[in-house]
Amino acid sequence: MSIFTSKNWLPSQQQLTPYLFLLPALVLLVLTVFLPALQAFLLSFTRYEYDITQQPQWVGFANFQRLWSDPVFWQTLVNTLLYLVCVVPILVIIPLALAILVNQKLRGINWFRAAYYVPVIISIVVAGIAWRSLYAENGLLNQLLKGIVPEGIPWLTDRRFALYSVMAVTVWKGLGYYMVIYLAGLQSIPSDVYEAAAIDGSDGIRKHWDITVPLMKPYLALVAVISAISATKVFEEVYIMTKGGPRNSSKTIVYYLYEQAFKNSEISYACTIGLVLFLIIFGLSVLRLLLSKKAGEPLTN
Repeated sequence: MSIFTSKNWLPSQQQLTPYLFLLPALVLLVLTVFLPALQAFLLSFTRYEYDITQQPQWVGFANFQRLWSDPVFWQTLVNTLLYLVCVVPILVIIPLALAILVNQKLRGINWFRAAYYVPVIISIVVAGIAWRSLYAENGLLNQLLKGIVPEGIPWLTDRRFALYSVMAVTVWKGLGYYMVIYLAGLQSIPSDVYEAAAIDGSDGIRKHWDITVPLMKPYLALVAVISAISATKVFEEVYIMTKGGPRNSSKTIVYYLYEQAFKNSEISYACTIGLVLFLIIFGLSVLRLLLSKKAGEPLTN
């Protein structure tokens, strides 16, 4: 019997049912994510400003040429890479130490876990405003340093300190989140592994170097890539605390994209910047997949 006259090639109702349940979400995803992303990609090759009466004009690679010769873009790229280099190692190492600390079976340890996690649930707007008050000229930090630095430190108004002051907020917000990821990994390690290591003489801090770190490699890779992607997309802290100043010293790629799109109405140029940002995040995502395959996928993802 010919395959064209047989009904065996048709999918059964049981095979179609999962896709029917997924269909509404897929349609919504296409309309809200994939189509806008495609439109933004096409707009990066046009000249288009925020004017509903204007039609996009095809300019080819003119926006990319402008991007190549734009010193502000390169400054924001350097700031973003500096954010990655400074923030990611801290968010990989310190949360692991905190997770080991709160994984101890001590009385009242749940209160410590909650205390470390509180910054995660605080709104970034509230956190930014609070830290901006701490960094103020007469803020708490300068009051505490008055005996050491009588004139105070211009945390948010000096090019030397502005970006690092914003980084501190990102680190403070992220410690508890990544600590929970590590805590899930630590609790999946059987206790008899540590007991066997103690018999071999690996105890105290050494047991974490011999046992914990090797078994936590998948989680380390996961946290490294997630924190890198988050650091690449940082926006709220910069917007609330410095507005990218002084003199672009704390301006990141995402903030520059926002500035071009919504302040300067350079929609097509903002789409070009967004395309570069997409390529960076895509590269980090591919790196995350490669690290996961090499280290072994963590249990929580």
